[in-house]
Amino acid sequence: MHTGVANLPLHYGKAPRWLFDRMTKLSGEIAEIIVDEYGQDEFLRRLSDPFWFQAFGCVLGFDWHSSGLTTTVLGALKVSLNEKNLGIQVAGGKGATSRKTPNEIENTQFNLSTKKIEKLVKASKLSAKVDNSLIQDGFQLYHHNFIFTEKGKWTVIQQGMNNSWARRYHWLSEDVKTFVEEPHSAIISDMKKEKVLNLTAKESKETRQATLDLVNSKDILTLPKRHEILKKDLSPRAMKVVNLIYEFQPKNYEELISIKGVGPKTIRALTLISDLIYGTKASWRDPVKYSFAHGGKDGIPYPVDRPIYDKNIQILKDAIENAKVGKKEKLLAFKRLSAFIR
Repeated sequence: MHTGVANLPLHYGKAPRWLFDRMTKLSGEIAEIIVDEYGQDEFLRRLSDPFWFQAFGCVLGFDWHSSGLTTTVLGALKVSLNEKNLGIQVAGGKGATSRKTPNEIENTQFNLSTKKIEKLVKASKLSAKVDNSLIQDGFQLYHHNFIFTEKGKWTVIQQGMNNSWARRYHWLSEDVKTFVEEPHSAIISDMKKEKVLNLTAKESKETRQATLDLVNSKDILTLPKRHEILKKDLSPRAMKVVNLIYEFQPKNYEELISIKGVGPKTIRALTLISDLIYGTKASWRDPVKYSFAHGGKDGIPYPVDRPIYDKNIQILKDAIENAKVGKKEKLLAFKRLSAFIR
């Protein structure tokens, strides 16, 4: 299983209603079979795998290489999972909807303790902060989905935009030992950049620690003005944030990046200052290292076959209903077919 990042070209337009409705139904049936057969955690693991997620979108009939696959598949999945009783909820979405994620988590119907809900909200916010501020690859986040279970496990799928390209980031709670060092267990991409400030890399560990020491001391507040390289990032607003950080006295790097106002520019300025004072070197390497079943929205490799699509939804729906009353012949047939293909 791989989790990580995928790059996709930007396509305009949206899925037609007839396709989105089918995607909602089919994604729900597939999710229910996986959860029934393998459990909630396994479904999260599959969503956290960029290859599986891409194939999932293709099976649902969306463009295999479009950035819209992310937003549309997750939109359909949000509707289907939040309607089904599978113990999995999808929060967030695209644009303004992404900012509602904490509220959606807090208003969950799951019987989660206040402490667990707070941890989920923190995970949602930190994952977005890390991919937008600690990995400065030029991709501005505009889409964030937080998928979590009734037991408090979670996965994050979020997407950033850079001109005509989108980059997708995958997270899985069971793989995250710390939010600030190698939180993605594997990275994939079609496009690798020459220079990316990557403060989640292991090579940046000294920089992270030095930065933390720096903001908790008065060194940064007494820097001489002759350092021209810092003038751009050390604006009056940035210095106001720096003073706020000093007053806060963060205990660790996660607390530092959680402070309101600490964004990419502040992080970059602190990194440069850390290098200037302590000689620490941050990593500048980019952390980036399908299949068709029903056709594609744009007609490639062929237009979506609506009758076949509807028939397959019904086949899966019948298989699930039969399995509930002890008749698992169809599901066992799917398993045998899967084993044969492998």
